[in-house]
Formats: sequence, C-alpha cells, structure tokens
Amino acid sequence: MGSKGFREFGRDGASRGRTPIELFQEAIALTIGALLPIMNPFSTAPLFVALTAGMDRKARNRQALLACLYALGILVVFLLLGTAIIDFFRISIPGLRTAGGLIMSVIGFRMLFSTPAAPMTATPDAKQQRVEIAFTPLAMPSLAGPGSISVVLTATPQIRSVHPDDLVAVYVAVIVGMVITIGICLLVLRAASSMVRFLGQSGIDAMTRIFGFLIICIGMQFLLTGISDFFGLRHI
Repeated sequence: MGSKGFREFGRDGASRGRTPIELFQEAIALTIGALLPIMNPFSTAPLFVALTAGMDRKARNRQALLACLYALGILVVFLLLGTAIIDFFRISIPGLRTAGGLIMSVIGFRMLFSTPAAPMTATPDAKQQRVEIAFTPLAMPSLAGPGSISVVLTATPQIRSVHPDDLVAVYVAVIVGMVITIGICLLVLRAASSMVRFLGQSGIDAMTRIFGFLIICIGMQFLLTGISDFFGLRHI
C-alpha cells in the first residue's frame, strides 16, 4: 500500500464515518494499487513465454498457476509474520519505510531506464523446467520480489496501528486484494503468448517503463514518509 494512502485510510476512516464495508473495499483497492505495478506481470510475460516454449498449453497453464500460488503464499507469510520479523530484528517503522522506498525506487529506475531484453532460448529439457520455473524465477523474484515483500512488510505495522479494532477485517481485505492481484497476474501469464505477439517487444518495453515510473512514485513516497517520521516532520 502506498504509505500516504494507507495512512490517510487509517487515520481518517473513523472521522469520515466510513462503514466497515467501505473500509474493507478501500483496503482492497489500496492493496491492488500498490502491488500490481511493482509485481508487473507484463514484464514477467516474455520470461514466461521463453521458459515454457517447449511445453504444451496444459503444462504452461499449470506452471502459471503454480507460480501465482507460490507468489501469493510468499506475500501472505510476510504479511502475517511481518511484525514478528520487524520486532526480532529491531527495525523501526521509519527505517523500514525508508528502506522499502529505496528498494522500490531502484527497481523502478531499472525498469524505467532498462534496455530491451534479448530473447531467451528455451532448453530442451521440459521436464526439468516444469520443476524449476514455477517458484524460481517466476514466483520469486519476478512476481514476489524484494519490492513486493517490502511493500507488505511496511504495510503490516501500519495495519496494526491504524485500525486495531478492525484488525481481522483489514487483514482479510488485504489478503483479498492480494488474491485479486495474483488473479490478474495469472490471467496475464496465461495469455502471455498471445499478448507478446500482439504488443511486440516494443509494447512490452513501454508497459515496463510505465510501471517503472509508478513504482518510483510509490518508492519516493515511502522514502519521504520514512524520513519525515524519523525527524518528526509534519506530513503534507
């Protein structure tokens, strides 16, 4: 979740008289809006096509499903155990936000100013690919990479602080948002072959740069919020 958006969602929810349904819907929307650009299934599509070139349609769909399930599992684990991880390593919230912002900004800059990737050649050992590609490199680091994990880790303490009375409902809403985001990723991967042929390498490159710009914006907001929280500056 963008840190500014989630902060406003938490602090202003009661004053604006939002119903639990409205809070639930907004948490879902914020989750999708924060995770989808940084997961960027469009940039994973060419990799998926290259690695599954020797597979039939059923095998490709199975690999896409497994990759998305693995990515969802990774994000849910970090969501539920994020506070324990933070407490164990004695990480402050401003420090976490700043680090997450730096990570996302670096990833965004790489995407925005990246050079088009050379086409990958598939290896003939399809059975070995079926074992390896679902978790790595598709689920991690392509879908549930450092950027996505940092977003989830940053969101965890915010969820606990902004709505302690509705903790379960907000967590469920965030997980629902994750499921929807992963569902979108699954649709993109399953349609990857057709999409790559339709958009072409230049179209994929353009989508990657657009998502890179959005990730930079989210990362800079995380960074500014972390710095302002550390120094006790007033949020604008």
